[in-house]
This record gives sequence, structure tokens and C-alpha cells, in this order.
Amino acid sequence: MRSRVLMENLPKASFYTLLLLLWVCAVTASVTYDHKAIVVNGQRRILISGSIHYPRSTPQMWPDLIQKAKDGGLDVIQTYVFWNGHEPSPGKYYFEDRYDLVKFIKLVQQAGLNVHLRIGPYVCAEWNFGGFPVWLKYVPGIAFRTDNEPFKAAMQKFTEKIVSMMKAEKLFQTQGGPIIMSQIENEYGPVEWEIGAPGKAYTQWAAQMAVGLDTGVPWIMCKQEDAPDPVIDTCNGFYCENFTPNKKYKPKMWTENWTGWYTEFGGAVPRRPAEDLAFSVARFVQNGGSFVNYYMYHGGTNFERTSGGPFIATSYDYDAPIDEYGLLNEPKWGHLRDLHKAIKLCEPALVSVDPTLSWPGNNLEIHEFKASGACAAFLANYDTASSATVTFRNVKYDLPPWSISILPDCKTAVFNTARLGAQSSLMKMTAVNTAFDWQSYNEEPASSNEDDSLTAYALWEQINITRDSTDYLWYMTDVNIDANEGFIKNGQFPVLTVMSAGHALNVFINGQLSGSVYGGLDFPKLTFSDSVKLRVGNNKISLLSIAVGLPNVGLHFETWNAGVLGPVTLKGLNEGTRDLAKQKWSYKIGLKGEALNLNTVSGSTSVEWVQGSLLAKKQPLTWYKTTFSTPAGNDPLALDMISMGKGQVWINGRSIGRHWPGYIAHGGCGDCYYAGTYTDKKCRTNCGEPSQRWYHIPRSWLNPSGNYLVVFEEWGGEPTGISLVQRATESVCADIYEGQPTLKNRQMLESGKVNRPKAHLWCPPGKKISQIKFASYGLPQGTCGNFKEGSCHAHKSYDAPQKVSRLLDPFTI
Repeated sequence: MRSRVLMENLPKASFYTLLLLLWVCAVTASVTYDHKAIVVNGQRRILISGSIHYPRSTPQMWPDLIQKAKDGGLDVIQTYVFWNGHEPSPGKYYFEDRYDLVKFIKLVQQAGLNVHLRIGPYVCAEWNFGGFPVWLKYVPGIAFRTDNEPFKAAMQKFTEKIVSMMKAEKLFQTQGGPIIMSQIENEYGPVEWEIGAPGKAYTQWAAQMAVGLDTGVPWIMCKQEDAPDPVIDTCNGFYCENFTPNKKYKPKMWTENWTGWYTEFGGAVPRRPAEDLAFSVARFVQNGGSFVNYYMYHGGTNFERTSGGPFIATSYDYDAPIDEYGLLNEPKWGHLRDLHKAIKLCEPALVSVDPTLSWPGNNLEIHEFKASGACAAFLANYDTASSATVTFRNVKYDLPPWSISILPDCKTAVFNTARLGAQSSLMKMTAVNTAFDWQSYNEEPASSNEDDSLTAYALWEQINITRDSTDYLWYMTDVNIDANEGFIKNGQFPVLTVMSAGHALNVFINGQLSGSVYGGLDFPKLTFSDSVKLRVGNNKISLLSIAVGLPNVGLHFETWNAGVLGPVTLKGLNEGTRDLAKQKWSYKIGLKGEALNLNTVSGSTSVEWVQGSLLAKKQPLTWYKTTFSTPAGNDPLALDMISMGKGQVWINGRSIGRHWPGYIAHGGCGDCYYAGTYTDKKCRTNCGEPSQRWYHIPRSWLNPSGNYLVVFEEWGGEPTGISLVQRATESVCADIYEGQPTLKNRQMLESGKVNRPKAHLWCPPGKKISQIKFASYGLPQGTCGNFKEGSCHAHKSYDAPQKVSRLLDPFTI
């Protein structure tokens, strides 16, 4: 509105001039590419990107996440488009709240950043069903991700829907918007290799379909070596320095540099050292790479039942530079920020020429970019144990193991990937002084005599019945026991064996829990086999089959099954072994509490709750509810669920996801050394502890008081052990590196003949530095939070930081 008023007040000639200028800008807006880089409006760009998935955070979090990404040196925000979130039923679209894609993109634009829109619409992403809506599985004649007409028709329709929305909102760069690239399909190359000719035909069709949508910006296909022109093939992985595109005139792009790895229920929590992540980026850029995307830059949370896998945890933190709660993950965020600054200083040379290489020694390599008026160099040491000295242009440079130094002017080393100049932050979960007053309601196991149950003389596949509307499906049958059965006298109860395609199973005999079994990410199938207490006459067998997310990856994963598919046998009867699979079964979809909406205030009034001494503890199929007030401040909040087993959690009717602290992390954990090739099995934590203990509660979902908290517990837990916690910075620390601290070096520092290195320590808003816990000039040992003095230590190390801390916050030492 303001611009319109200003134009109306301009003289007519000036107004026409302005319109002409605007028209010229619109005509020249373009995104193309050559062998060096993506070219935006005629200018080659080294682009630093980061993945932030809009449904894994809240709209209230988006502006802060985007700003932190910009402050971290990013040019581009990358996101998938989540088909099952946007089209939950055929032709019924949803683009609100966490799925407001247009709002998210416009916020990125307002921050001055670009967007890489990965439409897919297959996303993988540890997301439920890989992003496909479940109804797609039941389209007649369909086969996913191949030369299949029903699938291609549905995929094209959704892709066109998204592209038309973006065009209508003028969000492509050629329209003045922020979207500079789009992606069709996702990591399809390995699938194509498996299925052969139909896969190749599908690749050709998908590329042609996408390009035909005339977005005006390039399309990419990741992990797709045969991406048809003009689509660009790109790399995904922990390292991509050796990747080359399939044509010499395409740029070298890295669409997923994995900043860590996902957490699975039952698995340890992966971490990736900041030094190695920075090393991978510098190595890619020195080898001609011009686009790097961090997957993830902010991972966020798998709210509701959106996690796939199955067995993917509710937390999708991914050890990203911005953590699940929206806080900076230091030193990773700061170290990468400094890396990006160094790379940007090199940009004029990087986009102008290809490098010349030299090898000054074993495991040593120099990339020099020398252009007219610009010069940049990358000095690399690939040894994983030993430091090295490299002489370049008659100057000596010290390189730590597994590191690269960046020289934007071919003289000054402004950054080394292994030297952490950014501060580290130790985060702490602190319990809020809030006592929950719990009430409980016990849900009875479903029984075969219920009127609203389905029946069949067969075992049905779970998702075919539930359509993934719930995690839960009851399988129920009756077993009649004659009085003359031998086990009645000898007490050796028969053995019930139930084989299931997954993912978890609770077995109830005559309303009592007889046992629970569950699978894992590597093998979701499971078997229950145990003696069961049966009585003379009719016995009710109720099997609660529980899904933990649908598969998100794999060849034709739409054909994978869940639920009790048998065999189901009862061994130890007079007749021998009875086959129960062929007898009459009843089915009931979901829980009674789900049908009654016990997760909402209005629905909770439909049952009678108990409290105090009658409160249910360590009992299966139990619903708990309480209310609480929101604590003051802005620190992110979470629930500590350490005392519970498995189930789901809701806040004010909103699902914060599945909880499963009863699944203890297995695998190997230990010391983490940054140098050497990283894998997701390296640098793991949480072994012997719950894979996930804390569950994020977005503050925007809360009211000042009267917040309604509901927990459903499948196994049996102790609700009084649940607590509300705040996540905040406990302490900060930083290393200052200046080489071996000899007497000569210290004398040079004091005389001012060398640059004095600095560390910048700061606290989040509202916090102050209250105490210096450790300071050592010399050779301190350990890591942040666990330092100790080394063999060389200056005993007045504390004096300077303590003096400055009384004056400034934040401060530089």
C-alpha cells in the first residue's frame, strides 16, 4: 500500500521510468546453471543451504529458525513438500498451521533467503510412509515409484497442485519470489537399478513431466546418475567430494550433507563432530562443489504420528546446527558460520576458475584457485592422526589431522576445519517446580463379544483395516478348554505362539496382560511365545497389535505388511497343537479412549477418572490426565517421561508424538575422535539409557494456565515420575588455539608482534555469566564441561576472564 502511495505522488515521467525499470528487472530475472555453479540473474553463486522442514516445527518457531539460519551464513532454505500432510484424503487439501507451505516460503523470502523446494513428492525423510498418503496404497492397480499409470497420474496431479500454488503466489524466482530450484522424485537411482527398465522409463517420465511445468528454475534429481537433461543430478551422503555430475556442463551439487543421523527407538543417539562436518564441506568446495545443503539444519520434532521407519523416534534432532527446540547447537552452529564466512571470501575465485592441484607430501593436498584479481587456496591434511606443516608460496602453515585451512587471499589462513573457534554450550534439562495432580482411567481390553467388532475366519493385515487412522488394532478370538485337558491337572499351561509382521504386540488372556513383545528398525517382525493361563470353558484371547510408523523407504514398500498374520498356535493340548489362525477372529479398530476423545477436555467427561490412592500405577492400557500452568520465561519446554513405558502424549488436544522411554538404547558408545571417516555408528551416546527421554512441548501450544495434559500408557508406568522441564544453556566454553605455548610464543604475544587470538563467550537473552568454572592457558585436557589442567598451565589463567566478566556480558577474552 505504501509503495502505491509513493508512486502516485511521483511526476508522470518518473512514474513511467520506474515502471520501465521494474519491467526490465522482471524480464532479466533468471536462474540457470553452468559447469561451475547455479547462475542467479547472470551471477554464479556459491550457495550454502540448510534443510528446515516446516511440519517439524510450529509457525511461531519459523521466523526465529530462519533468522538463525541466515545468521549462520545460509543463502538457501531447503524443504520437502509433505504429500500426506497436504492431501490426507483424495482431493481434500490442507495447507494450514504447520502445513502452511506458502507462509513458510514467504517468511524465508522476507528474511532475504532463497528456497530449494523438494516437491518429490516421495520424501523418505524418516517420515510416515515416505510422505505418501495411505489412501494412495489402495488406488486400484497402483505400484509406487515405477512406470505405473495410476501412480504417475496421482503423482503428477499433486506435483501440478504444488507448482500452481507457487505460481499463483509468485514464489518462483523468475516471478520475483525466493524459489531458485525444485526437486522431482528423491534418491530414486538405487530403486531404478533394482527394477530395471520400468524404473528407467519412470525416471524419463518424471523428469519430462517436471520440466514441462515451466517453473522457470532448474530441477534436480538427487542420487540419480542418469538424470535426463536439463535436470541436474546431485549427491547425498556424509561426503561428496568425489561426486561428479553426469554432464560436464552441470554444476557439482550436494543436496544432503548429513549433519548427524536420525534416532531410532532402541538405538543410541548419533552425533557428528563439527570438525568433520566442516572438513567435508571444505573438501567438497575445494573439489569444485558450488552448492552444499545441510540435512538437517534444524531437524525438529515428529509430532503426532508422522515418524516413519518404522521405529523412528519422536525427536528428529539429527545433531543439527539448530537443535530440536530451536536453540543453537554449539559449537556446530558457530563453527559452520565461520566456515561459511571463509568460503564467501573465496567466492570470486571459486566461481571463476577450476583449481590447480599440488601434493606437497603424503596425505597433503593443495587446491589453488587463481583468477584475474582473485586468489584462494585450500590446504588439506588427510592424515587422521598426525599434524603436518605445509609450505605454500614460501609460507609455512600448520595443519591439524583431518583438516583443511582456507586462505581467501592465498596468503592468510582465516579458518581451519579442525580448530574450533566458536564457543561450546552445554545444555541442561531443569525440572520446573510444577507438581502434576494425576487422574487415571483404565481401558479394558477389547473382547470378541463386542457388537461393533468386525469378524472373519482369517487374520487380516493391519493397515488394510485401520488405513493408518490409529496405531492400534485388536485381534480377538475365543479358545474353549475341556475339563479333561491334561494341563489342568499337571499345571503345565499350553504355549501360545503368535507371529506378527510388526511392530509391537500386547497379549491379553481373559482381560489380563500375559506379555508384550516388539521389534526394531532392523527387524520389525516379532514373535510372542509363552505359556498362558487358560481355564476350563471359554477363554478370551485379545491381541493388541501396535504400529510404530509405516515404512518410509525400500523397494515397493507399499506392499509391506503390519499386524498379526500368523501362524497363531496353541501347543500343549491333548490334541497336540491347535491352529488358531483358521478359526473365527474379531477385529476392533483403535482404542476406546481414542473413540471417546479422551485426549480432549470435552471428551474426558465421558468416563470416570480416579485419583489419589486409587490412581493406577504400572498397569497397561491406562489413560492419565492432569492440568498445569505455563512456567514464565521463554526457555523451551519438554516432558521428562523417564518413568513411563510406551504410548502417546497430548497437550491441549495436540499430539506431541509417541513416547517410548522403555526402549533402552543398544549399540556401542564411547569416546568420540573427530578425525577419520564418519559413519552413523560413530560418536554415539545414550547407550543403556532410553533412546528418547524428553519430549518437546511447543510453547505456542500452551495457555497461561489450565493446560490439559493426557498420557496414554500401553505397558504400565509410574505417572508421578513425569515432570515438566526447561531446556537452557548451563555453561559455555571455548578453546583459543595459538600453537605450542612456548615461552617464546608468550613473549611475542605480550609484545604485540603476533595477533592475539580471541574467544567470544555469550549467553542466551536473559542469561548472564555468573561464574568462571575453568580457565587454563597452556595445555588443558578434556572437552567442554570436563576440562582439567594439563602438563603446562599458567596459574593466573583465571584473572583475565574473571575481571572481564564483572564488566561485560557477553565478553571477549
